[in-house]
Amino acid sequence: MRHQRATKKLGRNTSHRRALLRNLVTSLILEERIETTPAKAKAMRPHVEKMITLGKRGDLAARRLAGAYLITRASVDRLFDTVAPRFGDRQGGYLRIIHKGYRAGDGAATCLIELLGSEKFIDAKRSKRAETRAKRTEKLKKQMEEEQASAAAASEKGEDDEKK
Repeated sequence: MRHQRATKKLGRNTSHRRALLRNLVTSLILEERIETTPAKAKAMRPHVEKMITLGKRGDLAARRLAGAYLITRASVDRLFDTVAPRFGDRQGGYLRIIHKGYRAGDGAATCLIELLGSEKFIDAKRSKRAETRAKRTEKLKKQMEEEQASAAAASEKGEDDEKK
């Protein structure tokens, strides 16, 4: 029986589970929203909340503790500079888990886990992605028009050579 056993094992050994949770927490801090299974989302919630609490402390010792857990330096900087100040007066409950549906490949339940107040960041990211996509589409359209024009010019030149 699992009496008073707080951690979920997630079907992994200790080192694999720790690496998985560290990667998930780092990704969530960098991306503001990730898609995962409900079991993983519920398992990573206390870790994210601890990191945000460290970020709210803001001292050197907290930064070192966060740096020891998070994978990248960029995630530590983002945690202390942008994420943690957003939750200045809030005493926990920094995450939202939204159940999404079932994955096509294996039928596993999926959910979105996101930081509260991440809507602005996600909308900005979405608009930037749309701009990039529009620029790429415009560039491809221009390139296709140039190719068609050069092909038409080549075919006209070929017809002129045949007439001579």
